[in-house]
Amino acid sequence: MIRSALLLALLSAIPLSQSVHAAPDLSTVSERSGFTATGRYDETIALCAAFQQAYPKQVRCIDFGITPEGRPMKALVVNGKGVFTPQAAKQAGLPVTLMQGGIHAGEIDGKDAGFLALREALEGRAAKGALDKQVFIFVPVFNVDGHERFGKWNRPNQRGPVEMGWRTTAQNYNLNRDYLKADAPEMQAMLALVNAWDPLVYVDLHATNGAKFQHDISIQVEPVYSGDPEFRKAGLALRTNVIKDIAKEGSTPQSYYMSFVKHDDPMSGFMDSVSDPRFSTGYFQLRNRMAMLVETHSWKEYPVRVRITRNTVVSVLDQVAQNGKGWQQAAYAADARAAKLGNQPVALSYKASDKKEMVNFNGYAYTRTPSEVSGALMTRYDETKPQVWRVPLWQDIVADFQITAPRAGYIVPAAYAAIVGEKLRQHGVEFRTLDKTVERYEAETFRADKATQAAASVEGHQRLTVEGKWKPEQRSIAPGSLFVPIAQPKARLVVAMLEPQAPDSLLAWGTFNTAFERKEYMEDYVAEEVAREQMAADPSVAKAFQERLDSDPAFAKNPQARLEFFAKRHSSYDERLNLYPVLRANTAL
Repeated sequence: MIRSALLLALLSAIPLSQSVHAAPDLSTVSERSGFTATGRYDETIALCAAFQQAYPKQVRCIDFGITPEGRPMKALVVNGKGVFTPQAAKQAGLPVTLMQGGIHAGEIDGKDAGFLALREALEGRAAKGALDKQVFIFVPVFNVDGHERFGKWNRPNQRGPVEMGWRTTAQNYNLNRDYLKADAPEMQAMLALVNAWDPLVYVDLHATNGAKFQHDISIQVEPVYSGDPEFRKAGLALRTNVIKDIAKEGSTPQSYYMSFVKHDDPMSGFMDSVSDPRFSTGYFQLRNRMAMLVETHSWKEYPVRVRITRNTVVSVLDQVAQNGKGWQQAAYAADARAAKLGNQPVALSYKASDKKEMVNFNGYAYTRTPSEVSGALMTRYDETKPQVWRVPLWQDIVADFQITAPRAGYIVPAAYAAIVGEKLRQHGVEFRTLDKTVERYEAETFRADKATQAAASVEGHQRLTVEGKWKPEQRSIAPGSLFVPIAQPKARLVVAMLEPQAPDSLLAWGTFNTAFERKEYMEDYVAEEVAREQMAADPSVAKAFQERLDSDPAFAKNPQARLEFFAKRHSSYDERLNLYPVLRANTAL
């Protein structure tokens, strides 16, 4: 008894921090500060390892990339039964939920809320049993280098934390404009993670910008308005159920982004939309998977935003646990339908119709008066006076620009095979390289009647828009060209990448700009001689020229256009000018 008492006294005298078996502290800097601060990235690295140490049978801490400034990109892979690989998850038939915080690293609610929700789920205090029924992949900070560009006023229109990171990466990429074009090394790493795990649900955690009002969060999900029509039922169910869950916790969620139709004018109301594929919620439905955009309201205090985000994370885990198996089968059915998309209508973009409804929106009393600083009409809110606004809402979303998918697929010429092939691989798109020449192939070609480059660079690209149509034409296909079949699960993604008029196609982001630049020409005095020779040799040319002069005053007044009329008929004219290099295939190669 004396020896036992002495041993107990000695053990109790050892500080907890010195105990070999002491459980690691899984709280965050944010939590310990009362959610007024957020930790630096070294905390994320430490917590990732600490969660694995505390729950070795449920958590794995992995690196999935390296940032341009050399920092590791961390993710926690979590499953209640120790399923830690994509192969094991597939074999077990488990749906995968991937959540990311800090894609805009100043909007860091997701990191602190995610760690909190994960700890509570592992402790059995939240989302009970949910981790047994899915693999949860948590990326605390996506934009790691931006996170470490730390400062007090990086987000002047946001209440807390005291200091936070920066919106863009060290290379000044906005990662939430990069999903389809995938320029940033961080995005390429994320896509590799996505390709490996094939998440059923991808959750993108943000804090919004904008005006002052009472609502605290928006939850947007696709597919709801876009993507496979049948699979939209699953997207709508996810959105509806999460909104219902967090409303029970006291939030006032909306299902649309709360930005006014007219900037700074509350009475202009709100317009729902479908994002282009550069955004997370415009991208994943192209893969027949679900994406959720979570936007807490930046003018809520940081403790409030973290709590609301935590509630959302828990709700998503619960919903996937309850419905994930069914949603997973719906996703696989959408994959099968996508493989039959050839020669079917496909919407490339969406818009709100003219149909509107008047809704009540919880705002504040406000005034709109001219500013003595800017001279513009400015809105000033009084947060001491809650007010219900009666405003228009447009949320009847319809297809805007629609095309018919090619019967068989697309052909990328050998000259562009390396560039385009790399992008296809990054997205996990199926294609094959042709090993022999195909003469006089009956393809479809797109020649631009008009090609317009953007006036300024966007995300490091000179964007291009084209007008024109696909037309039948015989072309020779060289060895080394790529055939990209439409008969594959990612058919909608293929169309988004390779249709020239898609809003985020490779063409739109400038990949093929040189095809629309004239590099060869003839001097004007030579064109004059050529014109006379052509009219003398062929009276029909002279007749056509005269008819054009008589019917088109702008043409008649434009010397260069008149000479171009004849230059285009000369054998030296570049027949590839304004020809989109990618072909559409009606038969498989």
